[in-house]
Amino acid sequence: MTDAPAARDFRCGYVAIAGRPNVGKSTLLNRLVGQRVSITSKKAQTTRHRVTGIVTTADAQFVFVDTPGFQTKHRSRLNDRMNRAVTQCLSDVEATLVVIEAGRTTDADRAVIRLLPQGSSALVALNKIDQLDDRDALLPQMAELSALFPFAAIVPVSAEKDRGLDALLKAIRTLLPESDPIFGEDEITDRDERFLAAEFVREKIFRLLGEEVPYAATVAIDRFEHRGALRRIYATVHVDRESQRAILLGEGGGRMKEIASAARTDMERLFGGRVYLEVWVRVTRGWADDEAKLKRFGY
Repeated sequence: MTDAPAARDFRCGYVAIAGRPNVGKSTLLNRLVGQRVSITSKKAQTTRHRVTGIVTTADAQFVFVDTPGFQTKHRSRLNDRMNRAVTQCLSDVEATLVVIEAGRTTDADRAVIRLLPQGSSALVALNKIDQLDDRDALLPQMAELSALFPFAAIVPVSAEKDRGLDALLKAIRTLLPESDPIFGEDEITDRDERFLAAEFVREKIFRLLGEEVPYAATVAIDRFEHRGALRRIYATVHVDRESQRAILLGEGGGRMKEIASAARTDMERLFGGRVYLEVWVRVTRGWADDEAKLKRFGY
């Protein structure tokens, strides 16, 4: 008589990625997933929506939720909605991964830590270790963080250089419940192509323009047609003022053509097929403080 086979120790759960703006949350998510499902730029507050990235290994499925950077400086109805999304998400997940820049903990980081529900499971990714000259600088930072919250682990990583990510996943896995996977093993996000198309256009606006226009712009997909291997996508970029529209268009519409071309290339790479992309720019005054418009634009 043989022993019955041991039950499969598979773990699965939702993991919020939280942190102040511009600490590399979206870059970390994309690196873990192996595809670009969340937009990135060097400017703060790039992510506005909760974006899910799915990582499936032999013994676990991690359903990461990339939250907007928690905003403490600027107030608008848009930022209020984004902050509420962060707070709500931290209560809805099995674990929270707080991303903090290696070597320095700011008041904004501490504000994020204060959002963690009492008794919740959380750990820290100390990101950008590749930019540190002295790794010993991490020791006092880790001691301070341990005093602020009973983190299950504090893991130094570099999302940009792909360092420490295996150790990070192992640490997160210990916080997840035993459970069957929620998604198929080949799925990388629960966001549809329409949403991703809008985000790719918005990312290029953040990357190619200065400080003012990206924060005053949002992207709406007016039509999305998928026929055979071709996707026809018609988008509108909404800005707050006519001067911003002029900057976005550029001379003879050249800047907008550059933005659309770069976005189309990313879409074709992710979607695996040809994309026809048409982008218009429209002035929609006060959209970031208008509840009806925010709802219309998916916030």
